[in-house]
Amino acid sequence: MAKYRILSLDGGGLRGLITARILQRLNDHSDTKNFLDKVDLIVGTSTGGILALGLAKGLSPEDICQLYIKRGGKIFDDSLLDNILDLGKVIGAEYSTTDLKRELKKVLGATTLGKLKRNVAITAFDLDNGAKQRKDRHWKPKIFHNFKGKGNDSKLSALDVALYTSAAPTYFPSVDGYIDGGVFANNPSMVAIAQAISEDNVAAERAKLADIVLLSVGTGYTPTYIKGQRLDWGLGQWAKPLVDVLMDGVSGIADYQSRQLLGDRYIRVQPELPEKPAIKLDSVKQIPLMDQLASDYSISKTSAWIKQNW
Repeated sequence: MAKYRILSLDGGGLRGLITARILQRLNDHSDTKNFLDKVDLIVGTSTGGILALGLAKGLSPEDICQLYIKRGGKIFDDSLLDNILDLGKVIGAEYSTTDLKRELKKVLGATTLGKLKRNVAITAFDLDNGAKQRKDRHWKPKIFHNFKGKGNDSKLSALDVALYTSAAPTYFPSVDGYIDGGVFANNPSMVAIAQAISEDNVAAERAKLADIVLLSVGTGYTPTYIKGQRLDWGLGQWAKPLVDVLMDGVSGIADYQSRQLLGDRYIRVQPELPEKPAIKLDSVKQIPLMDQLASDYSISKTSAWIKQNW
């Protein structure tokens, strides 16, 4: 049976280092050496979108690890002046896109999606589709891709798409009307399957569901719960946990759906993170810890799956 190999990469800010390090270890493992060379489609959200674009351009996982390690502190650089202008982070995004754009430009240059070495699908959310008629004007999910066929985005700059997918609300300003695709697909596994089998793709690039094998790699999770059987909460109480609830919820359902559709042809890698110290999307001080956690994470199950299914 033919195989159509998909790599799906979650969002998670600086925790993308965890994903990149696990991929580096798997790609260097004796049983799965250079398995990334066989990937047909790389799909990513937010930091996973940056990873996807970098890998599709030809960067190695180690190259991308070094981007997080050496440049992460520059990307998430929050100045005192910026905080003052934002009234203590109440009315403005926490970080500027200036440093992010500068660092990504060094990696992606002037590459367009059409010039990448692999097919990609990158999630973002369009805040305004710009329709002329009011009744047709709305926000919507957007999947940027370079498949041959209807509606591809091959002429778009990879740098621009990287900025669109990583414009996480409250962390970064929107870019050209787009925000982070994590608002609807922080785990883009189902986006990956849908894009691969899309009738809009030319026949030569269209996958059959029965041929798909999918490796989904997360950026780690911290076991979380809310006590109580009846929470009579309003906006003030829900404001803090709601984003995490929604992100974990959409990631979890994508995992469930992918597993139901693909069975043993699907595997999810999602390391458990410690409660303390908390590792957030912008935890610059925890970069060494993230690298260590990913280096210590057992890849035996995943490497065995790749060896058998890839």
